[in-house]
Amino acid sequence: MPNPPTPQGKPANAAAKLLQAAIAVIRAKGYNGTSVDDLCSAAGVTKGAFFHHFASKEALGVAAAEYWSDITGVLFAAAPYHDLPDPLDRVLGYIDFRADLLTGPVEAFTCLAGTMVQEAFVLSPAIRDACNTCISDHARTLEADIAAAMEQRGVAGISPQSLALHTQAVLQGAFILAKARGGPEVARDSVGHLKAYFGLLFRIPQP
Repeated sequence: MPNPPTPQGKPANAAAKLLQAAIAVIRAKGYNGTSVDDLCSAAGVTKGAFFHHFASKEALGVAAAEYWSDITGVLFAAAPYHDLPDPLDRVLGYIDFRADLLTGPVEAFTCLAGTMVQEAFVLSPAIRDACNTCISDHARTLEADIAAAMEQRGVAGISPQSLALHTQAVLQGAFILAKARGGPEVARDSVGHLKAYFGLLFRIPQP
């Protein structure tokens, strides 16, 4: 799934403050390592305000995944690779855009949905499903360009859906490696290998 910085500016209400806090704190501490007290402290709201808007930490987790999908959707919809005329160039531009986002501390570029689902996929089906929707919907935004590129280049034997999901598998794995090794360099290498794979699959002449 997608990995932008949290939105700038003051959120309008306690619910929005808590959602923004969830994005920052859960990416840094993990879902299980984040308490309601942590979220309230980061958001600058009371526990009463928390439970006024969310019945539980799980309910906030579901809402945070949906909020993450919304704000990353805006980021990627505005990305410049959409303006490229060739569909394969748009796909490769997407991969380059993801690489450009791999800067700063690990918690600033990793994916909220990927972080939560790794911890909660058994204990919280609601969070698992919300994260699946987030990641799968983002992958779906690549399918039309992948399909057009496959038709244009005569690539067969693989579905655009599976290839779009593969991009997300590589990205989520890259985030895990970045967490394990404490920095973005290894993640950039993984994204570079993903781009090289597309080059081979679509028979782009190699220098």
